Amino acid sequence: MKNNTVVYTLNQKAYINLTNRCSNRCDFCIRNGRETFYDYYLWLDKEPSASEVIKQLEPFLSYDEFVFCGFGEPLFRFDVILEVAEYLKSKGKKTRLNTNGQADLILPQRDAAKEIKGLIDIVSISLNASDAEKYQSICHCSFGVEGFYSMLRFAQSCKNQGIKTVLSVVDYIGQEEIEKAKKIARKLGVELRIRKYAK
Repeated sequence: MKNNTVVYTLNQKAYINLTNRCSNRCDFCIRNGRETFYDYYLWLDKEPSASEVIKQLEPFLSYDEFVFCGFGEPLFRFDVILEVAEYLKSKGKKTRLNTNGQADLILPQRDAAKEIKGLIDIVSISLNASDAEKYQSICHCSFGVEGFYSMLRFAQSCKNQGIKTVLSVVDYIGQEEIEKAKKIARKLGVELRIRKYAK
């Protein structure tokens, strides 16, 4: 049965699905042509408020780690992230934000990295390509090539705030691009995670 799944679980972690909006249309996105992900229906008829999310989280408080990640870019619900993360930290929970990293384009009047400091333990940012043109060719960002540079700025800002920052790529991009991604991660002084392409 289709429903608005806001909280779902995978690998002993609870995931929070806040929106279906995204500034990218990545070729390899897990939502392409899908109605479900691991049998969870993640398309939303309505975006949940912070209070609605918190209410739905209550049955999952036995989990230690909570990840803002669903069928959309969580930064479009930034104030909800802040409120929900504050609630989770009050419960002693670990938090992670999975994002495309285009914070200063989605939130032009905010210092997102500064605001999430102390609320988000890990920021995982999708790098996906080694330069702006390649990024645009596979991610089709609504902000154009600036999306790539925005993502790098956010990664640097998060690291500067002392937040554990991880860049990720999908193995879909090929070994040559992965090697270039490793160099970008080293230059920024952050980790790189290589994700398997989910067909």
